[in-house]
Parts: sequence; C-alpha cells; structure tokens
Amino acid sequence: MGKILLVGAGGFLGSVLRYLAGGLVYRWRGSSAFPIETLLINVLGCLGIGMIAALAETRGVFSGATRAFLMIGLLGGFTTFSAFGYETFELMRDGQIGTAALSVGAQVVLGISAVWLGHVAIRFVWGS
Repeated sequence: MGKILLVGAGGFLGSVLRYLAGGLVYRWRGSSAFPIETLLINVLGCLGIGMIAALAETRGVFSGATRAFLMIGLLGGFTTFSAFGYETFELMRDGQIGTAALSVGAQVVLGISAVWLGHVAIRFVWGS
C-alpha cells in the first residue's frame, strides 16, 4: 500500500509540474501552431527517466519504492512518453530492434487511431 501512495503522490507532483511547465512554454511560444510545450515536456521526461535508470543501474542509488515514486509516479504524471522512450531504449539495447520498431509503430499508429476513434465516437453519440 505504501508504494501505491508513493506512486500517487509522484503522479500528483508530475501532473502539476506538467501543467505549470506547459503553461509557461505555451505563453512563451506565442502564436506558433507547433505544440512545442508537449515536445519539450516529452523530451525532458525522457531525459529524466534515462538519468534515473542509469543512476539506479550503475550506482544502485534508488530503492524500488523511490524508483516507483520517480519513474512511475513523478515522470508518469509529467509524461507517459518517458516510459515509452525508456522501454523502446531497453528493447534496442537488448538487441530486439524489430520488437522496438514494432512497438514504436504500434504506439504511434494505434495511439493516433484511438484518438480519432474516441473523437468520432463522441461526435456520433452527441452529434456534430
């Protein structure tokens, strides 16, 4: 139960950080149509999860509970893209290039398709 609460607390903090960072970058970008705030948040999340994973692997710095708080909670609330990046990196590092490519393709195609399907479903149910 303690680990679940740590993940929840980390998720809360990560979500708040995402909201604040996204708002700050959104105001900075002005009228540009490119969603730079999402890109920066995703890249920062990937950088963070890479650093945390390396510290845990090479230095044994974090306990399982701390890794859950940071990687699943904090970074998961900040961006789930970091988990996607880390899992893809692990597959590639293990020599599973085909599986990594399949995962990337499936995540992108199915993710965008699911957004489209959800959008169409709601418009169908509620009209226009």
